[in-house]
Amino acid sequence: MENFLISTHVSSLSTALTPLSTVIRTTRQQLPLPHPLDHNNIPAEHAIFASVIDAEATGTVLLRLIHGGLIVELVSLSTDVQPLRLIFPSVLLNNPAVFLEDQELHVLAVTEFGSLYRVIVPLQDRDLWKNQAENVWPKEYMIKDFPQNTRGCFVQAQGIYCVAISIPNGSLLRLDVDSLGYDGHEEEWTETVFHHGSFLSQITSLLPSLHSNHPNSADIVSMATHSWPSDIPHVWTLSRDRTLRFWKGKQGCVSSKQLPYISHSLDSSRASSSTPAGSTRSHPLLEEARQNLLKVFTHAGEDGDQLYALSFIPSTSSLSYGGFFCLFDAGRDQLKELAVIECSRRTVHCHLQDFIVDGSNVVTLWENQGRSTVEITNLDFEGYGAGETQTHIWQTAAYGQEPELTPAYMEERLLSPGSLTEKFLEAIFQPGVFSSLSLRAAIDQYTEACLSLPGAPPPQLMGTYSTLAETVAAVVGCTVTLHKDPQSGAFQYANYWTALKRDWEGFVARCREVERSARWPLLLASRHAGEPIIIERERAGCIIIQDTPVYLHRLSKAERVTDPNANIFAAAEALRRKLGPEIMSDLESRLLDMMHQEFAFSLIDILQDQANKLQIWEVLDEGSASWIEGRLQSIDNWDDTLQTALQHIGALEYAVKAEEMETDLTTVEAQSDWFRLLTTRYISVVVEARYELSLSLMTIFLYISRELSSSKAAFVGEVFAVFKGAAMLRYVAAQPAERPSKDGSESSFSEDDVVSRLRNMDVSHNRIPASAPTSLVYLLLTQSSDHGVSVPALAHNLLDNTGLLRSVSPSVATTYEVQFCERIRLLRFFEVARELLSCLPRTPASVFVLAQVWLQTGRFDEAAHLFEKLAGSFGPDSALLPEDVLALTAVLPVAQAIESEFQYYVHISELFKAHHLVSSEVHFAQLAISTAPPFTDTSSLWSVVTKGYADLTLYEEAYAALMATPYEKQKREFASQLVLRMCEENAVARLMAFDFAGISEEVESILSFKARNVDPRQQPNYSRILYTWFIRRGEYRNAALTMYQRALKLQDITTTAQLFVSFGEEQLDSLSIAINALTLVDENSQWVILPVIPDASRKRKGSSKFIPETKFISAKYDSQIVHLADMQRQHTLLSGQIATVKRNPDILVSAEFLLPPTVLVLRLTHHSLFSQALTVASSLKVDMTEIFQQLTTQCIRLSKNPQAVISLDSDWLLTDNSMTWSGSPADRAWRFLRQSLERYDGAHSDYQYAKASLESILQVDRSSPPPPWLVQLIETHHPEYLVRLSLRYEKVDDAVTYLLSLLRKSDQRLTREPNQENSSSTWLPYSLVDQVMVAASSLTSTPPNLAQLRTEVAKRMKRVQKLSHVES
Repeated sequence: MENFLISTHVSSLSTALTPLSTVIRTTRQQLPLPHPLDHNNIPAEHAIFASVIDAEATGTVLLRLIHGGLIVELVSLSTDVQPLRLIFPSVLLNNPAVFLEDQELHVLAVTEFGSLYRVIVPLQDRDLWKNQAENVWPKEYMIKDFPQNTRGCFVQAQGIYCVAISIPNGSLLRLDVDSLGYDGHEEEWTETVFHHGSFLSQITSLLPSLHSNHPNSADIVSMATHSWPSDIPHVWTLSRDRTLRFWKGKQGCVSSKQLPYISHSLDSSRASSSTPAGSTRSHPLLEEARQNLLKVFTHAGEDGDQLYALSFIPSTSSLSYGGFFCLFDAGRDQLKELAVIECSRRTVHCHLQDFIVDGSNVVTLWENQGRSTVEITNLDFEGYGAGETQTHIWQTAAYGQEPELTPAYMEERLLSPGSLTEKFLEAIFQPGVFSSLSLRAAIDQYTEACLSLPGAPPPQLMGTYSTLAETVAAVVGCTVTLHKDPQSGAFQYANYWTALKRDWEGFVARCREVERSARWPLLLASRHAGEPIIIERERAGCIIIQDTPVYLHRLSKAERVTDPNANIFAAAEALRRKLGPEIMSDLESRLLDMMHQEFAFSLIDILQDQANKLQIWEVLDEGSASWIEGRLQSIDNWDDTLQTALQHIGALEYAVKAEEMETDLTTVEAQSDWFRLLTTRYISVVVEARYELSLSLMTIFLYISRELSSSKAAFVGEVFAVFKGAAMLRYVAAQPAERPSKDGSESSFSEDDVVSRLRNMDVSHNRIPASAPTSLVYLLLTQSSDHGVSVPALAHNLLDNTGLLRSVSPSVATTYEVQFCERIRLLRFFEVARELLSCLPRTPASVFVLAQVWLQTGRFDEAAHLFEKLAGSFGPDSALLPEDVLALTAVLPVAQAIESEFQYYVHISELFKAHHLVSSEVHFAQLAISTAPPFTDTSSLWSVVTKGYADLTLYEEAYAALMATPYEKQKREFASQLVLRMCEENAVARLMAFDFAGISEEVESILSFKARNVDPRQQPNYSRILYTWFIRRGEYRNAALTMYQRALKLQDITTTAQLFVSFGEEQLDSLSIAINALTLVDENSQWVILPVIPDASRKRKGSSKFIPETKFISAKYDSQIVHLADMQRQHTLLSGQIATVKRNPDILVSAEFLLPPTVLVLRLTHHSLFSQALTVASSLKVDMTEIFQQLTTQCIRLSKNPQAVISLDSDWLLTDNSMTWSGSPADRAWRFLRQSLERYDGAHSDYQYAKASLESILQVDRSSPPPPWLVQLIETHHPEYLVRLSLRYEKVDDAVTYLLSLLRKSDQRLTREPNQENSSSTWLPYSLVDQVMVAASSLTSTPPNLAQLRTEVAKRMKRVQKLSHVES
């Protein structure tokens, strides 16, 4: 079976994202800055030269010369080790070499300025240079005989001890060294310049007919040495004039051979001996660029190892072949021609890039229109030695037919439904089409072109995007705008879509141009297993054997099918060509739509209906139809043919069974990333072949649908099932993906990664994005445990595990198919999993996976609906078929055994819990409770329900579930949690509507605990909540205690003036609420019991601190009884303090801003806050003399000056009550004074405040008469004081009047009570009478009532004397 090529991009390797870098220094002075050579605008990351070293110790290591010759990159294709980049100070000449020596890699390179570098890279087993980047050891040697002009200079390293450099005119510079210069010693290179000329050649050069007329004919274009390690130190060269020369290490050129221009001329030249350079005829010279035209190798023959030289001569003008090989016996000094090997006709107009001799095979690498092609033929060395004529048969291996994204191809893709941008993005990011490097280079070119346009750049060009796909989607087409028709004003949508399509086509053209450069072949090498590998500028591939479907597909395309059982594919391919691309596109779309439908009719009827809609018979003309009929009639046995065709499509001949792999597990090696990428590409090719073959069969069935009978329904169904499986695999293979980072985060790098990135900044900018795109198949391969197998075996194992090619009916979803969809879902490709599941019938297993897809994509209602419908599939009463049970069991979690509806509901509830979907979690938990078997512990489910409803703020449902919980302990625990949750969510009103029957003490306990211990400044206000709880239940004493404790807590934290300003009002409000609540208690028991903390150093004090519950019992804690009056006093004091602070904020500066009662009353009085001052003084038992004195003074002031302004801060005349009084402000002031005296003065105070008011009046203005009501008040209760006060302030007339009134009242009592026993009640202060008399007599003007006073005194004295005689 034939082979074909597969390759993958080097930039797609996971290790290529963060290469290690080492900067190579130079000792040269004044070296110009490096400027990469212009290699026809090759992108910097594309290699201009490559070589491969393969050894058991290192695996396959690829050397790439990138950045125009400045950087040598070492890439491991066998291990997942980061690439190592050696950054040189100047451009290197082509052909740097790498060798393995004693666990070290030796890189030999020569710069354009004549420096020979040996860079030693130490290795550490299969980790290679992973941890050795710091230990890279470069050594520089300055070549003395290096030419000034390096044009035509090529380097060939024979090994680690010898380097040959071609110099102009065909000379050779050889450098040899005996030791490597370890231990600090410098390497001592020996330079020798050899010339190919001799004395004879100098004579012949004078003869024009014997000498080439081209001055550069002797320039070397190809050099070869024996592969290392070898003891053959010789060098072979090929010059432009096709002269093959043999150079010895000490003697120089010892032999030369003129090679023919065309292959048949070799026969005429065999009789001649070796001649010096020159030819008898002048032929076109070979191109001056370095070419791989010469190889030297040994072959084991009967006489031992023989040394051969194989040279290729290109034939650019031949129409028969692209060139021919000349085989020489190089075992002696003289080159002996053995054979000429002509290439195949397929190499016409192709260019040989490289070739190798692998055993007895010659493997050639050709560049064919920018793509690689490999041809292989066998060498019969024994026949060559015997002089036999050999016929060489060349076997070709080329890439499979890949669609190029030409405008015509994209037009065909746009025929299917979908947006234009979506179609282009799908085509661009299809795995294997373009590398991330090509896309990045194309987007950079596109951006530069857009920025060069006049005007402001679109904002999309300035943005930053996280992925390459986002960048392309945002940037491409950003310059295309939707215009309006200047005449009609309508939007020109047709022009817009045309321009947008052209813009995308231009971007695709840029991608194709860069990718064409990436696919340019460079090197052909052989691995340790004899497997040729192909190295291109940005890709690395190998030759892979075809499997049966690929082989049949290529034969059917080439119309070379020879197997009778496979003739149906040739007929189907012919039918497809006859139908044309448009009909086939429509036919394919209809078949793909049928995959997503559930059939209500037979498949044959559906195919007939689709054929009628397609008008498939009307499309073909009569001749074409007859020809197709003839091809189909040539098939003898349709049943056997279809069965064989299905076997071919589903053939997985390279699949390795698990038991076969287990035998060699101790010797296998882990798969490398390159290996997985090759397998990914191989899978894409083989899946595409299977899809095309199955599509061909379905095309045949559509064409013959009229002739199909019901007996063929099974075959039709099986073919359609295979087509469906191939289409599903094709869809999966076309899915791009982002490679996940090792720890799931792109931002986490090790120290080595950071150092590597910093070192790489000087040469590598704007590289590939942080994560290179890959494919879904690649991610599936990373999960594979198959090791030590070939690419075809690994690919076939994966296809076999999917089960998509095993299906025999479209109405059955096999276990393998559902498991494959589950694997896709677990990789988080939810849309891909949904698409695959839509192709499967709705079995319980597929519905379960689809429900999980909906769950993870945010379609929660659909997921819950599907999950609930599946409940009947569990338990003993389910009617599932055994295969459905097996499939459903396969996708259920292994850790849980689900055998009943109850266990199923529990599992689904946990699924929703993992996605934080509380509503569905609660719903399925309730369903689990309803289906729980007897005596099952459902406490966790009840907890889920109650807590879930609380989380959803459905507190009524949470309360109902709480009260229905059958577990008392759990009920009490959650009651506290629910209360706290409702308090925190400000749902207090709803909380108070719940009675918590039987567990109310739990509510009170948690609220009390919170009220005592939570900072009162924080929300929620648990004290108010607990107060509301007690009030609603009529527990007024507890309510009062709660708020009183809150007031005490606020008092404790009010340690600074700022806190007092912030929380003083709140403390006052708490006291007010406590007083109001306690007022509702029976008058005889208006008190609360407050726990206190005993403290010997100070007075016992009510506590607001935390007291342990064990001590919060009346028998275990010290208590203090707080009466209602105590609260009222505290309220009054705090109220006065707040008022004082508001009136005079300056007192907050003082440390003693909380004034004592006496000072507080004085402050209030001073600020004319008489009403509040009187209230505070009365409550706190403070003397109010000063208050009434100040109040009286204010009244006098208003009386004398009615226009005086009353301060707005005064509270005594601006209250609602006083403002309703009639009269002037003075009248209202005197009225306020009178009412205050009536309220606060009396017998209990001996009317001292009235006395103080009267005295204040006399002190301020003796001339003004005091208010009559005040005089009458004192006169009634303290007449003597009134008389004495008048005398004190020299108001003798008033004293006489008051004394006269006193005498008359006394006489009246004597008259009413003449009894002798009551005579003592008529006692008078006679000394006061005498004082009044004396004071009145001393006056110059006699008081008006003095005479009456004397008369009344005389009468009084007579009555007293009379009574005295009666007593005696």
